[in-house]
Amino acid sequence: MDSSFDVEKVIRGYLPDIIHMSLATCSDGRPWVCEVHFAYDDQLNVYFRSKPSRRHSQEIATNPHVAANIVTQHTARDVPRGVYLEGTAELLADVDENHVAYKSLCDRLSIGPDILVEAQKEDGHKFYKITVSDFYVFDARESRPSQKYHLQWSKF
Repeated sequence: MDSSFDVEKVIRGYLPDIIHMSLATCSDGRPWVCEVHFAYDDQLNVYFRSKPSRRHSQEIATNPHVAANIVTQHTARDVPRGVYLEGTAELLADVDENHVAYKSLCDRLSIGPDILVEAQKEDGHKFYKITVSDFYVFDARESRPSQKYHLQWSKF
């Protein structure tokens, strides 16, 4: 593996332009994947909003272990790169206008304070946080041949 490849730098440079994340959950041995809009903080914790009634939210409630990928759409002629992650997801309680999840999502997605009002509704979109344990970068842009790089981020 190329020791000059700075995985964290690539991740921090790649994430700002992408707002969609494929989120994978699992319950009773049955996997599920969905798309969510996401934001992140300086420590690369990942935030998203979802309704508690959604399958992925229900599965997080019973099994917090998740995986995700963040990739741009590309054609067969484009050189691919993607960011993948593993971690634990949790429903956040008591999110207000000072909470990092609220600030990150509002700044990144150009949304406003009405999301706090919606979060108070029984089945309104709630705030979730993914604490990342491991990042992976699949890279064919700088790596010849293409490689997958691993960055252990935090421990459970």
